[in-house]
Amino acid sequence: MTYRIGNASGFYGDRFDAVREMLEGGPLDVLTGDYLAELTMLILGRDLMKDPTKGYAKTFLRQLEGSLGTAVDRGVKIVTNAGGLNPAGLAAAIGELADRLGVAVSVAHVEGDDVRDRFDGFLTANAYLGCWGIVEALNAGADIVVTGRVTDASLVVGPAAAHYGWARDDWNALAGATVAGHVIECGAQATGGNFAFFTEIPDLLHAGFPIAEIEADGSSVITKHDGTGGAVTTETVTAQLLYEIGGPNYLGPDVVSRFDTIRLAPAGPDRVSISGVEGTPPPPEAKVCLNRLGGFRNSTTFVLCGLDVAAKADLVKRQLTERIGSDGVTWSLGTVAHDDPPTEESASALLHVTIKDADGKRSGRVFSQAAVELALASYPGFHVTAPPSDATPFGVYSAAFLPQQAIAHTVVLPDGRRVEVTPPAQTAATEPPASVEPDGEPVATSRFRIGERFGARSGDKGGDANLGVWARTDEDYAWLESTLSSALLKQLLPELAELQVERYPLANLRAVNFVVRGLLGEGVAASTRFDPQAKALGEWLRSVEVSV
Repeated sequence: MTYRIGNASGFYGDRFDAVREMLEGGPLDVLTGDYLAELTMLILGRDLMKDPTKGYAKTFLRQLEGSLGTAVDRGVKIVTNAGGLNPAGLAAAIGELADRLGVAVSVAHVEGDDVRDRFDGFLTANAYLGCWGIVEALNAGADIVVTGRVTDASLVVGPAAAHYGWARDDWNALAGATVAGHVIECGAQATGGNFAFFTEIPDLLHAGFPIAEIEADGSSVITKHDGTGGAVTTETVTAQLLYEIGGPNYLGPDVVSRFDTIRLAPAGPDRVSISGVEGTPPPPEAKVCLNRLGGFRNSTTFVLCGLDVAAKADLVKRQLTERIGSDGVTWSLGTVAHDDPPTEESASALLHVTIKDADGKRSGRVFSQAAVELALASYPGFHVTAPPSDATPFGVYSAAFLPQQAIAHTVVLPDGRRVEVTPPAQTAATEPPASVEPDGEPVATSRFRIGERFGARSGDKGGDANLGVWARTDEDYAWLESTLSSALLKQLLPELAELQVERYPLANLRAVNFVVRGLLGEGVAASTRFDPQAKALGEWLRSVEVSV
């Protein structure tokens, strides 16, 4: 019988009412919630520094307060990574909440991802665990499973593996469920949210959250509750499949899922089937997310209105540099003033400046005072979008790897028993994927905007960004595959010109994925880029005209 796994959160701060909406909106077997991202781990790390009893997603506890009884009454299991840096603390808080509400519920939690003892000098160090701790917890009768840093897809793979009794080497089934988990992990992005052709999506005022109906072989259908907004189509699913990926082999601690084997097909209104996914043994090492405090930062934005924008920018740069120096300072000239502008705003350009330092001395009062003191002594029309404030701390992300055998993946069952989860018995070393450039002649075409014929989805992975582009027809995919090279991408998006760009075709999805190394510097929290998470990189590409 089909196993229905829904999602109610794609990030820490997602729609608060989604938990209740998903529980009340239709049948479910499991409800998942993804609250963690690389930036979130830094936020929770700072929370934990202030209060050692915290370090988890407090929002989840408030969401559960109004919905715990509904989940129990309807027999819906809940699996969430809202435990963050303190899954034991959140599990205990849920137990206290259940007692207060008079609801009988069994709670288990997964730990062992915290590996700070292996890495000196970091605020957080968390290994990406797999699904088998979740499996142990559900097999022991847990109604709610709280984890820390597991892979996002593990929140779906774990319940499916427990329900169907998959073995550790059921590679294809595990890979199929991983792909389903990747699709629904980001909530409404699978149901029309952030979709390139968003004007074609009905009722985006309140998009429904996605559901994966998973079968015993790991195949699935992506859908949503009846009567909810948004849409599930092969393209909304394709867009999410291209989100924050690298090469065709999608590495995880339990299985490597081959994205070049995914088959998508319509399966009815708001229903898309996923089948054919092949899996291979996982790598011997698990990825570790590291965050350290990088120092302090401050910023302001000067508005340059009217004529002589370049000269105005040069003047204020020289004035501010004379007062605070150039170390740790970055400048970015944003919007360019229009010709013959009809409004003052359209006559203006924005000059962003950011300063970073180790102790907050230059980036605090020194920077703010220097910027403000220019108000009557700089370019004509001087003003800023908002005055600079106090310096704030920022974090720096990096990745490391540990042998899976070195990680103490542990599940604490509802009765308090601790069970160690054995690492995979079979692993396989993986070679870095080879970037694939077109090997034929570019397809000649008239001039057009990329977005007229192609969709795109982009996002962050540490200091890197990915940009997935998909075609709507076979003819357009022929152009995409043969013509949109890394070199052409750099021409179209000049900010990428000096960066390493890798290219991975996915013919089964009529798509090409690009990975841009180093675009985001030391990660989202430290990035000074205008779009620090590269969320709109794809939309920038779609706005550009091309002619080959």
